[in-house]
Amino acid sequence: MNHQATCEQDTRDAARSPTFGDPPMTYGAHLTGAGCRFRVWAPDHAAVSVVVDGQRHPLRRDADGTHFGEVAGVAAGARYGFAFGDGEQVLPDPASRSQPDGPHGLSAVVDPTTFAWTDATWRGIELPGQVLMEVHIGTFTGAGTWAAAAERLPDLVDVGVTVIEMMPVNDFPGRFGWGYDGVGLYAPVALYGEPDDLRRFVDRAHALGLGVILDVVYNHLGPDGNYVPQFGKSIFNDRRNDWGDVLNFDAGDVAPIRRFFIDNAAYWIREFHFDGLRLDATQEIHDTSPVHIVAEIGAAARAAAGERSIILVAENEPQDSRLLAPMSQGGCGLDALWNDDFHHAAHVALTERREAYYSDYDGSAREIADSLAYGFLMQGQRSSWQKNPRGTPVLRTPPMRFVSFLENHDQVANSGDGRRLSDLAQPARLRAFTAVMLLGPQTPMLWQGQEFAASTPFLYFADHPGAVGEGARKGRREFLTQFPSLIGADLDDPVAEETFRRSVLDWRDRDRNAHWVALHRELLRLRREDPVLRLQGAAGLLTSAERDLAIIRLLGEDAADDRLIVVNLGVDAPVPISTPLLAPPDRAGWRLLWSSEDPAYGGGGTPAEPFSADWRFPGNSTLLFAGVSSR
Repeated sequence: MNHQATCEQDTRDAARSPTFGDPPMTYGAHLTGAGCRFRVWAPDHAAVSVVVDGQRHPLRRDADGTHFGEVAGVAAGARYGFAFGDGEQVLPDPASRSQPDGPHGLSAVVDPTTFAWTDATWRGIELPGQVLMEVHIGTFTGAGTWAAAAERLPDLVDVGVTVIEMMPVNDFPGRFGWGYDGVGLYAPVALYGEPDDLRRFVDRAHALGLGVILDVVYNHLGPDGNYVPQFGKSIFNDRRNDWGDVLNFDAGDVAPIRRFFIDNAAYWIREFHFDGLRLDATQEIHDTSPVHIVAEIGAAARAAAGERSIILVAENEPQDSRLLAPMSQGGCGLDALWNDDFHHAAHVALTERREAYYSDYDGSAREIADSLAYGFLMQGQRSSWQKNPRGTPVLRTPPMRFVSFLENHDQVANSGDGRRLSDLAQPARLRAFTAVMLLGPQTPMLWQGQEFAASTPFLYFADHPGAVGEGARKGRREFLTQFPSLIGADLDDPVAEETFRRSVLDWRDRDRNAHWVALHRELLRLRREDPVLRLQGAAGLLTSAERDLAIIRLLGEDAADDRLIVVNLGVDAPVPISTPLLAPPDRAGWRLLWSSEDPAYGGGGTPAEPFSADWRFPGNSTLLFAGVSSR
């Protein structure tokens, strides 16, 4: 059923329908009215039974190793699992929609049609104009639930955020975790509430005009509670990555494996009304098939959305532009990529930390200007850190297709002690970088609490038991040894509950640091309302930069409409009158629209008459100018 058809029905029917485009997912438990249909891929077993509320029911087997059957009288809430042959062990469903007791418990049958959606008129989101915020539900509030997080959504709307990028919520073991060690890819983790609580969160966000995209992990499965290999060991190939065994998308009969992940992407869009996906570490999704699995995942997600618009974003450390290319040109058809280069250059400028993967950057104003204008800084040059070429050409790619950020979950945690830039950087310089990111042409992303200079750290935490937990400790220590400054440091224990608790946001910081909130609110208002800024460079942009000074000129319909963003990372400096980009439009000059040195944000003030004979650019500042027409 497509979105238009849904909207034409009465409100009750439209609210009950979870589907928009594709047929239901291939595997899992599906209520039929008379009972429940079960399907599970288990090619390593000749006989499989479904055990429902303690009763065993043999299933039939297809040629591809899928076992299926229908059990009469089963209703929502029934507990079930699968058993092999005559064995007594009952395992959870790899495609379970709910794991009330976590990944080691039995699965629960869910009726996804009973939730009363109120977003029938929601048309989804498109990339232009969006402002993202990455959110970890477990630490976003003290309660750590979707219900509690929903209560904070008006605060995000107030500051100007338009899209929430939710860190993974697929089922993972323990009492806390980042979500990247998921093992129940279809089951929203019970720590945050029931599946309908997640639906209620998305529905509330849509009512407030907020989109929600979900971080999904298709490059590995977690080490604890992963029962999928017991159904079919060919789920993995013979490769390893930093997190474990690599998923097999191209060796042997992989059609059922590919279908499992393709269906999963469509499932989150269809049944939870997510407005898109962020694909984690796509460089570790290995596939030599004629059509890459990432392309098929993206196509399935869009089909599931029907007439709604969604956005697909990827993380890709090698910065492979093929992810953005259309499928007709052999690409994956995604909308945007995270721009690590912008982050790394900004981080060096803000912290003077030049080690490990920061060692390729000097933190100059030139790097900032080039990254905003051209996307990646590394577009095939040899990386001194990696000792090989890094990046691909993206010079003709619109800036909005790059997601720029000063912080995210990884980078804050990689400081070792989880400190944020508001604690690490000089305030004036941080204001300047916040401004250039939020006024610039790329799609900006904030990290939760960044808008109010949160005092709480964000640390790496994962509640793994025994040997798995010790492996997490060892792996974290080894990972951080790439930073010489952290060798021998006293690191927080990632499996300790206190580490998780320390990472929970303290929302009282929002009132304590009202000037930071005001800074973000005003910048995002300008981004949203200014007729040139909101074009995100679509009419053209020019840059000029040196070590400490960067000038970005965003072109309007004519010269009088141009905007200037000036970033001075040094001391107070005279205006370089020989720089052509500073030439006044139509000889009428420039007027100052905004300054990061405004006292309202904690700044020292800015001269009122720009470009007078003795006027100077304030040090560690970002200034926004508009052209003044003489007509």
